[in-house]
Amino acid sequence: MRVLVTGASGFVGSRLAAALEQGGHDVRAMTRRPEDYGGAGTPVAGDVGDEASLRAALEGCEAAYYLVHSLGDQDFERKDADAARCFARAAAAAGVGRIVYLGGLGRDGDELSRHLRSRREVERLLGGSGVPVTVLRAGIVVGHGGVSWEMTRQLVAHLPAMVTPRWVATRTQPIAVADVVRYLVGVLDAPEAGGRVFEVGGPEVLTYLQMLSRVADIQNRRLFVVPVPLLTPQLSSRWLSLVTDVDLTTGRSLIDSMSNEVVVTDDAIRSVVPFDPMDYDEMVLTALIERARERRRQSGERRAGWLSRGARR
Repeated sequence: MRVLVTGASGFVGSRLAAALEQGGHDVRAMTRRPEDYGGAGTPVAGDVGDEASLRAALEGCEAAYYLVHSLGDQDFERKDADAARCFARAAAAAGVGRIVYLGGLGRDGDELSRHLRSRREVERLLGGSGVPVTVLRAGIVVGHGGVSWEMTRQLVAHLPAMVTPRWVATRTQPIAVADVVRYLVGVLDAPEAGGRVFEVGGPEVLTYLQMLSRVADIQNRRLFVVPVPLLTPQLSSRWLSLVTDVDLTTGRSLIDSMSNEVVVTDDAIRSVVPFDPMDYDEMVLTALIERARERRRQSGERRAGWLSRGARR
């Protein structure tokens, strides 16, 4: 099947493009700079804000994965809504049979954060032109390079003692990025998944504090936490930007969402794509190993560069 993957150079998209290609699919990897793309699939130019480029990128595709968002932008709600409308029109014009979208967990009856409300709006807008949409809703996705995971890892690495806000007691259901990709690939070959919303998560429901503590235990670090109920989201995001490399705007959006409980309430996906997802310790170890390998690779490339420059002198 010919499939378009938007966000193909991103945290989830890069892994998804590789998995789809390994599964025998003809992958079109959409990027604004195809000349710089080095991942799986055939690079095609496209911008979610440019409908003409989207129609060209989607030409001949039977399905499309929508994995883009503007979370680091102050005006992300408007930008994401405009992009979803544009993509929906282009997909319908190109005759795409299905869109698969990765959204966010959270009960509709709750007072959802701006971030989660925006994810729900994107779900609705993607289906606005009549193309069936399969939605996977996830909470914290754990894997090397993921913003939420990096925030967790860096907090544990940089702060043996930390003052934390109320959101550390909020429950979430983390899932490994490899398992998210497995679900994304799996629903493509499941006709019964068309037009449905699925919730995905790992086998454990944990508070953010439990997640931090487990990461500390795995790395044999001591972690001392003092919850401060009056620490506001704005102050929390500023504190986060000081001790991690998560930018202030993205951090504020993520922290706002941490007041919402994000757990799976319907496990219907398990009958459509049956497998046993990783537990939290396994996904953390996998992310840490992947990071270590990446750092060794980068170190080797730097060393080779130094040697090459030295040989030319």
